[in-house]
Amino acid sequence: MKIAAYFLLIMGVAGIVACQDKTPIPKPRAYPKIHFPERTYNTYEDPACPFSFKYPAYAEIRLKEGSEICWFDLYMPAFEARLHCSYVPVTSRAEYQDLVRDAFVIAYKINERANYMEESLIRTEKGIGGLAMTWTGPAASPMHFYLTDTTSHFFKAALYFDAKVQPDSLAPIVEFVKQDVQHVIRTFVWKNEGGE
Repeated sequence: MKIAAYFLLIMGVAGIVACQDKTPIPKPRAYPKIHFPERTYNTYEDPACPFSFKYPAYAEIRLKEGSEICWFDLYMPAFEARLHCSYVPVTSRAEYQDLVRDAFVIAYKINERANYMEESLIRTEKGIGGLAMTWTGPAASPMHFYLTDTTSHFFKAALYFDAKVQPDSLAPIVEFVKQDVQHVIRTFVWKNEGGE
């Protein structure tokens, strides 16, 4: 009887000690389930703007009230993302250099928080050049780019997400949207140049 009582007492103490062990157990890595829209494209053509391009059909054009002509957002409600787009006509070499410098000033501010920044030269089949900048880590934006002919036109765009989510959780969405942004770049043309 004493042995059974000691055995129960030891098992009870062991059970209490075991229940108090708060060793954390890591959860498996997982991303939220995302339903990506079908990839179809619409054409952006505004008579007031000297360019056109194809953008994803799941995005909406939202004009910026009180802004310059040809300043708008490609809003993607499914992802709470927007591609801020702005166009500036270039009137001098100094103005062009200022626009490029401004693009780099913004890029380096974003890079202060990012883990890594990559720059890629852009040269499309239509002869349009520019630069794309992408970031990884806790950056304010995962991607910026500009397109230009260096003499008359300067188009700049920046991708932002409205949601405050960890970068690794947004990673699949960022990669999906980046592919559509690259489609915007590939299909971008200046109007009335080269027979367009």
